[in-house]
Amino acid sequence: MAVNLLGLDARRLQTFCAGLGEKPFRAQQLMRWIHHAGVDDFEAMTDMSRPLRERLAQQATITAPRVLRDTTAADGTRKWLLDVGTGNAIESVFIPEEKRGTLCISSQAGCALACTFCSTGRQGFNRNLTVEEIIGQLWLTARALRACAAQGGEVRTAQSDVGSLGRGVTEERPITNVVMMGMGEPLANFDNVVTAMRLMLDDHAYGLSRRRVTVSTAGLVPGIDRLREECPVSLAVSLHAPNDELRNELVPINRKYPIKELLASCLRYVEAAPRGYVMFEYVMLAGVNDTVFQARELAALVKDVPCKVNLIPFNPFPGVQYERSSPGAIDRFREVLMQAGRIATVRKTRGEDIDAACGQLAGQVQDRTNRTRRREGELSR
Repeated sequence: MAVNLLGLDARRLQTFCAGLGEKPFRAQQLMRWIHHAGVDDFEAMTDMSRPLRERLAQQATITAPRVLRDTTAADGTRKWLLDVGTGNAIESVFIPEEKRGTLCISSQAGCALACTFCSTGRQGFNRNLTVEEIIGQLWLTARALRACAAQGGEVRTAQSDVGSLGRGVTEERPITNVVMMGMGEPLANFDNVVTAMRLMLDDHAYGLSRRRVTVSTAGLVPGIDRLREECPVSLAVSLHAPNDELRNELVPINRKYPIKELLASCLRYVEAAPRGYVMFEYVMLAGVNDTVFQARELAALVKDVPCKVNLIPFNPFPGVQYERSSPGAIDRFREVLMQAGRIATVRKTRGEDIDAACGQLAGQVQDRTNRTRRREGELSR
């Protein structure tokens, strides 16, 4: 069976090349052709011998998930629906901004954590994504955005020299930041996510800095500690409540890892965090977690953790029970945090008209948890 090279980091690609009787530098060449230049045809890798190219064609492949749908919002946000087999599809979102381009990547088909305000969480869970399915999202979207730019599309890019390809090849690099904030809980798919991130960080692949790769977690404390030791990147924690009672309702994993344990793990993580702080995500739900009293409670809760608080206006989806907090409520909440000395920002909603905003990603999932069926049964009683 052919090996999908998208799923191999530097060490594994060197092992693969050694199996072909090749020296380690071939792995670096392959990484640059695949990830820098976006090439999927071994015949195009002209600085390699023809016999090697023929062996690669026989024993390897460069295959990303198949695009089922490609949609662009009025604000330029672009969403891809990608086929990952057996009736499952995931979503990836590119958010263009003036000084950066951020790609939001999925790590699972569905999600098992069942956060009540999240479209993915309500959908259920099927499986973890493989390394090639995770990095494949970055690979194929980068190719699509470069193609758009080449055709005169409005995609901001940065020039990057790929001198080791041998002919002064340059590439367009529209993606400057990657956030693991798509479908799924990244730390529940730890090994595959970390391998994919090592490719993102590798100078022979995507060359992103640790500051520009972010993992978002609902609060898997052992995973946060492992990430600190193995691959510390920027960390965002989905907090969403200032106390255990409310967080147990909104983020059920809190019953296993309550806020005190979570904040302790965040303090440990800050020691290795590339930005020196943790980002706390806080979705603003009208009448649920958005009062001035709760803002004061939150400010006191995180006072000892170097952090920023990102307030996220709730993005509704069909069948959800929550409503978005009013602009006035969000402003008052932020003002309380700022007066208490906490840095607080309000996330701008992007891609809402194509269901690409935070919390709206759903894709298509063959739910092994039967969560949707159980919920429909409860509603019919």
